Amino acid sequence: MRKQANILKGFWNQIIIWLPLFLIPILYAPHGHTSWKNDLSIYIIPLSMMAVAYINYFILAPMLLKGSKKEFWGINTLLIIFLSVIQHEWLYYISAEQNLMTYPYQIFAGNKYLYPHVFFIVRNIFNLSICAGVATSILMAQRWSKAEKEKREAETAMTKAELVNLRQQVNPHFLLNTMNNIYALTAFDTEKAQKAIIDLSKMLRHILYDNQQPYVCLKEEVEFLHNYVDLMMIRIPENVEIKRECNIPANCDIHVAPMIFISLLENAFKHGISPEHKNFIHIKLDANSENIVFSIQNSNCPKGEAKRNGHGIGLKQVERRLELAYPGKYKWEKGFDSNRNSTKIIIYDTKLYNH
Repeated sequence: MRKQANILKGFWNQIIIWLPLFLIPILYAPHGHTSWKNDLSIYIIPLSMMAVAYINYFILAPMLLKGSKKEFWGINTLLIIFLSVIQHEWLYYISAEQNLMTYPYQIFAGNKYLYPHVFFIVRNIFNLSICAGVATSILMAQRWSKAEKEKREAETAMTKAELVNLRQQVNPHFLLNTMNNIYALTAFDTEKAQKAIIDLSKMLRHILYDNQQPYVCLKEEVEFLHNYVDLMMIRIPENVEIKRECNIPANCDIHVAPMIFISLLENAFKHGISPEHKNFIHIKLDANSENIVFSIQNSNCPKGEAKRNGHGIGLKQVERRLELAYPGKYKWEKGFDSNRNSTKIIIYDTKLYNH
């Protein structure tokens, strides 16, 4: 249906363009009975223009786009010169034969030093060249627009594929850390390990179902983060202070990219806790109709190179996902000193995904 509508629209656009060229000569045509030659002379100019325009649009311009420049210019030159001569011969001699010579012809007819043939043929060549140029430009613009559209569609498809790939990479990265924690927990507290497995099953449900969507309800994502913190609190030592604060509207219908914040939590628990001194992890999420703000502050506990293996992979994935899901609509603030690491992600795109 859309293709048929586009064809019909193009047809009417052509009618609007060509109709004035056929109507204007009729207004200046002589009244009364005239020969068929004179009747045909009224339309020879618009017919020639149409011929040049459509031959260029459907035949010659595609040749030019394929690289056949010599053929394009050669055939166009011969076509335009041929039709220009035909126009002149028909109009000039038919008008003289019937004593219907117009004002421009009368000027040349009375002056032997002027050459009407050359003047009118050059004029016709100029007019037909404009028609050829316009038709070629229209086709090239349409091809360029189509190519740009296909390019944008390809880029969108690649972006979606990359987002899916990044979301799939989050799962094993997250599961690896979590399973290592549960494994360590089974060595000294079986009951806590069992509770951890239950919490993990809730999180896996979120990963398997909700993570497949490009955007999920913020409430579901917050619940997922809470489950993760509960899971981590089972194994962390008593010298770690955990604070959680969540401020979202009661009837929150804000949506967010799934698992966009989990790597920040992993990083805080994995690299912000040391058994040697008191530690802290402060987590805060604020959301309203304008933005989502997720921030974490934790102790700065530098790790040796042996313990930093793989560190930073999850954060790089978060940054790439933010670029793809929220291009130009987010800010990531990072800071650290000798005692504290802090990170804050601000997303300025909440209304777009509200239902």
